[in-house]
Amino acid sequence: MQSLPTHLKGTLLTALGVLVLTPDGLLVRLINADTWTLLFWRGIFFSIGIFGFYILRYGKGAIERTLTTGTRGLQAAFCFALSTICFVSALHNTTVANTLVIIATAPLVSALISLIFLKEKISPSTWIAILISTGGIAYIFKGSLSGEQIIGDLYALGAAIAIASHITTVRVARSMDMVPTLGVSGIMIALFSLMLTTSVTVSTADLAYLILLGVFVLPIAFGLITIGPRYIPAAEVSLLMLLESFLGPIWVWLIIGEEPAAETLIGGALVISTLAAHTLYTTNSRRLQRAKGS
Repeated sequence: MQSLPTHLKGTLLTALGVLVLTPDGLLVRLINADTWTLLFWRGIFFSIGIFGFYILRYGKGAIERTLTTGTRGLQAAFCFALSTICFVSALHNTTVANTLVIIATAPLVSALISLIFLKEKISPSTWIAILISTGGIAYIFKGSLSGEQIIGDLYALGAAIAIASHITTVRVARSMDMVPTLGVSGIMIALFSLMLTTSVTVSTADLAYLILLGVFVLPIAFGLITIGPRYIPAAEVSLLMLLESFLGPIWVWLIIGEEPAAETLIGGALVISTLAAHTLYTTNSRRLQRAKGS
């Protein structure tokens, strides 16, 4: 991995993180607990997963690595905590399809935030890829949005904005290791949820799902995704996140037996091919630029 070009390394790390993340929506659906109880345990186990890894690797140095992120770290943790709360709340108040299609707008939000606050130029190829991919996601879930689920839809919109803000914040602080801030976000989620839940009791089956989700899936996925913006623009990280919108329903098909609609297969093929073409184009363009500069 060290010998790979910087941009390709960032793309591969982010893509791997997104692939690990894809069962998230399914696992949330399988857990029979109210929103705040689920969020409490999700936050606890997520924090354990992140800090557990850092303590094993750095010992007491894990505390120093967390503190050195400073105010940027707190900002990143808050944005991530907010995105998680909105995401789970959306899944409990609207359909998975509604949630994922609205969150798919994150690349546009991220590009806009980067353009306004970071003055980060977005290449024409990235804009085109974002528009095509978003169109593919919209085709997958066409007709699924409903005014009857407006509260959940608003939560999903909040998640999209928070995710884009988190990615952009990490991009700004790319010289620092921002992964420990995910552990801080887990504590934030747990504390906030504890104030709103009436009970933290869950069944044995739900506890197993929560441990799988919080200790393994989320730390690995978001750890990799948080590293991504250190190597590639925030808009491209958000673009790769669109993979979850396609692969999420596939998990439901494999585990629960719900066969994807034709729109899912057609729109998903469009998203995958667009992402692959954009990644190859960007990598080749950067290689040519380096060759000209040498």
